[in-house]
Amino acid sequence: MRLWEYQAERFPVFKHGALIAAFGASAVCLSALLRGAAPSGLAIVVAVLVLLGFFFQLRVADEHKDNEDDTKYRPERPVPRGLVTLKELRVAAFAVAAAQIGLTVLLDWTLIVLLLAVWGWLTIMTKEFFVPEWLKKRPLVYMISHMAIMPLIDLYATACDWWPAGYALHQGFGLTLGAFLLLSLVNGSAIEIARKCWAPEQEREGVETYSRLWRPGRAGVAVLCVVLAGLALAAFINVRSGAGVWFLAGLLLVSAWTVWRAIDYAGTPTPKTAKALETGSGVFVLCNYLLLGVLPLMASLWLP
Repeated sequence: MRLWEYQAERFPVFKHGALIAAFGASAVCLSALLRGAAPSGLAIVVAVLVLLGFFFQLRVADEHKDNEDDTKYRPERPVPRGLVTLKELRVAAFAVAAAQIGLTVLLDWTLIVLLLAVWGWLTIMTKEFFVPEWLKKRPLVYMISHMAIMPLIDLYATACDWWPAGYALHQGFGLTLGAFLLLSLVNGSAIEIARKCWAPEQEREGVETYSRLWRPGRAGVAVLCVVLAGLALAAFINVRSGAGVWFLAGLLLVSAWTVWRAIDYAGTPTPKTAKALETGSGVFVLCNYLLLGVLPLMASLWLP
């Protein structure tokens, strides 16, 4: 019950689950679309569940990494106030790891290599790459080094389709897949920056935000630039996969809406516009994945 209360506060399964499911399903479906085949249901299930485990483990790693600051500046959070202990979270994370191994072996045991690659990066991330002070003085490098795990997670997810199929990474497939892996880095950065864009009255001592680091105007522009970079990559993938003009139009519309949220926040940084920006980035990423992999594949399989 305490772990369930913990997830409601720090890792809401149903809220995060929708985005993670879209991410995992899109990765598998895009790979299948590029191969000109239908993905297996098992590949989608394994990708989504293992990815859900990855993101839970990322949260547990953050709890360990930020425990000192949380205890000092955010005592209301679950670990500092004693709802759960770090040891209990580690046990839960290892239990999830056992489930991830089982699911991976069920699909293709050789995929363990990619599973270990993600865990390896997660481990050195938790140690702040053994240069914590150096990284903290360089927030942009810090963010990119931590967001770099996203392409690794994405590689595992796409491999759930092409790896068991024995599909060679020839030039056309590999180039588009590479763009999708880069897009996962961009999408993760959009969410990360947007969720740390606050109104001036929301800022708290000891809590690092991009709005404090860059000022709200520049932070809003940063989100805008990242969204436009994501749109460019998504458009490239759309054309390469042959998804069609209607899905491209959808990408343009949702990107324009998110860009407007960023402009609104940059000009008027209030709690309302900050929340709208965070919501907008999440909607952008969710629609991005649906319009790139899941929906185009469904259309190609079911429409004449």
